[in-house]
Amino acid sequence: MAFFKSIIPQSNAPIIDGNGVFLRMPRMADFEEWSAVRGASREFLAPWEPLWPDDDLTRGAFRRRIRRYERDLHEEAGYAFLVFRKSDCVMLGGATLTNLRRGAAQACSLGYWMAQSHAGKGYMSAAIAALVPFAHSLLRLRRIEAACLLSNAASIKLLEKMKFSREGTARQYLSIAGSWQDHLLYARLSSDPQPEIAPPKD
Repeated sequence: MAFFKSIIPQSNAPIIDGNGVFLRMPRMADFEEWSAVRGASREFLAPWEPLWPDDDLTRGAFRRRIRRYERDLHEEAGYAFLVFRKSDCVMLGGATLTNLRRGAAQACSLGYWMAQSHAGKGYMSAAIAALVPFAHSLLRLRRIEAACLLSNAASIKLLEKMKFSREGTARQYLSIAGSWQDHLLYARLSSDPQPEIAPPKD
């Protein structure tokens, strides 16, 4: 039986407030905007993600995605969020905390994506800066792990700015863009310093 259970009620998906952004769990009502944002950024995102299924941007696939997120939330296995700009509620990207391990580990894995039109403006830094205390303080997770391709300079810069420490390289860690690829492994602990983040550039 797990100890340090999350204090977040499973019936109420959390909304996380950040500097210029907020994060909340996806809803079916988000489908049109999500599909448009992901579709417009497909070439930008494809080199860093697993191959997209042929039906990935369809309403049916999105409904299955929502059901999986709800199941993960109910089972306390993961938390999925969309990232929105606070000033006008425009969807910017997404972030996930997955593979939650309780017991002796108290750890999770961080993932994220940003729309091409909003990349490089500080929005994902603001989103992760808000997500870190949620994971460490509210979920009581001691360790947040992340992995990125060796060639993903933007992701490396982001993680190191967020005070993630590089811990090594995992060979053929994930299948990305159709091939098994090595990844850099990063992690931050609840005892690590909080990053100082500038406001996003609108």
